[in-house]
Amino acid sequence: MLKIDRLSVTYGAVAAVSEVSLEVPKGAIVALVGANGAGKSSLLSAISGLVPYQGEIVYDGLPLPKRSDQVVARGLVHVPEGRRIFANLTAYENLLAGAYSRWKRNSIQGDLDRVYELFPVLKSRCRQYAGTLSGGERLMLAIGRALMSRPQMLLVDEPSLGLSPLLASQVLALIREVNSQGVTILLVDQNACKSLQIAEYAYVLQQGSVVKQGRATDLLDDPAVQAAYLGGRGMCQ
Repeated sequence: MLKIDRLSVTYGAVAAVSEVSLEVPKGAIVALVGANGAGKSSLLSAISGLVPYQGEIVYDGLPLPKRSDQVVARGLVHVPEGRRIFANLTAYENLLAGAYSRWKRNSIQGDLDRVYELFPVLKSRCRQYAGTLSGGERLMLAIGRALMSRPQMLLVDEPSLGLSPLLASQVLALIREVNSQGVTILLVDQNACKSLQIAEYAYVLQQGSVVKQGRATDLLDDPAVQAAYLGGRGMCQ
């Protein structure tokens, strides 16, 4: 589904991402693991066309455009860190904004119904201003808005940030549910334990470079990964 070859992102003289190569198979959940500042969010931003980059990105067999609107039109959608919802619009209006690139407007109600089925609380909050929603509800809204464009793949950046452990686990379970409906996912999350538990494959980033990769279950058992990112052996439950 997604193949990245030697991608680099620089901010002035600072290299945020250095010649990263990775692949995301169709239908999979792939996790990016790394400390703050490792380049995970910069990598997602480059894929979605939000920052310039050097290197090559192939999506669904074709080169990926570098303009964000064209990336969305190709079926690849970014759920950014911090939700980035429109606080002064209602939840319903936020969801409609996610369908802005759709040509067949008469099918939008069906997609709204599917989002409401996945996130029932959004239906009850549909006329409420998004800025008044709780942190978890805003995250659901951000994912729901992305789903309104009918993506083939989601880039999900720090979905559990700022949430309680219980709600964070519920959110990651919902991401797994979205994946089970056929959406490929590249996931970045501060809870490395939980993200590795729902992913099939993972890459470990350190100072902008991939330093380790493998099946997620293998990385969960890797002593070096446990010590650096999972709080030590036996901490992932």
